Parts: sequence; structure tokens; C-alpha cells
Amino acid sequence: MEGQEVDLKRLVQFAQLGSSGLEQHAILLVRVSLGLFFAISGANKLFVAGRRQTMYETLVKAKVPFPRLMTYLVSGVEFVGGFLLAVGFLSSLACVALLVDMLVAILTANLSAMRKGLSPLNWLDDFLYLPEVLYVLFFIWLICSGPGKFSVDYWLASKLWR
Repeated sequence: MEGQEVDLKRLVQFAQLGSSGLEQHAILLVRVSLGLFFAISGANKLFVAGRRQTMYETLVKAKVPFPRLMTYLVSGVEFVGGFLLAVGFLSSLACVALLVDMLVAILTANLSAMRKGLSPLNWLDDFLYLPEVLYVLFFIWLICSGPGKFSVDYWLASKLWR
């Protein structure tokens, strides 16, 4: 009976507080997943003509200045930033670059495409449903938490700051 009480107590504690022992694995999962997503997305926009054209047309429609140049700049930021994030090298810098990329996407393309005439609560619901908003939140979390123990940054820091 006592063993079951201890297990129940641990289960309740986990449900309330999570497990700091798993935190490094969560950081790794989020960092690598986001990094791979952006690296692949950026590579497709850089190296696949149809995807590059779609990106260009999106920027033209959003009235972004210098859309041809910005197509390559944004795609390059996603490709390089995503790769750096996935391996955990210069992670905070990569997160800042990708966060700015997503904020610009929200301000130029997403906000203008949102439904008009919504109540404030429904507008907020639609806004928070945008994947770019979730990416921004993940980038803020990764900037604050750091890249985690399973990263090149962590390894380098342990060598540099002994």
C-alpha cells in the first residue's frame, strides 16, 4: 500500500510541476524540430524554382519592398538559421533572426489576411491560431532557456569558460 501512495504522490507532483529532469530533452526536441523545419523550408525556397516563385509572389502581394532580394534574404535566413538552430550553434542568434523573420511575416502577410469585423476575443483566437505566432513563442522560450545541454553551444561554452 505504501508503494502505491508514493507512486501516486510522484504522479500528482509530475502532473502539477512537470519534470526538470526531462527539460533538456524537451529543449532538444523543440530546437531540432524547429531548426529542421526552417532549414528545409528555407532550402526549398532557395533551391526549388516553384517554391521560390511562390515566396516572391507572397512578398509582392504583401507589398514588401525589393521582393526579389527579400525572397533570397528571407529564404537564406530560414535555411542558415534553421540549420544553426538544429545543431545548436549560435542558437540565440539564430532564434533572434528567425523570430524577426516570423514577426515580419505576421505583420506583412498574416494580419492583412485575417478576417475583418471580428470581436476582439475572436480576433485574438484567430491571431493565436497562426503558426507563426507559435514559432515566435518557441523562439522566445529558446532564447530564455538556452540551447540546452545537447548542443554545440553548450559544448563550446564548457570548453571556453572552464
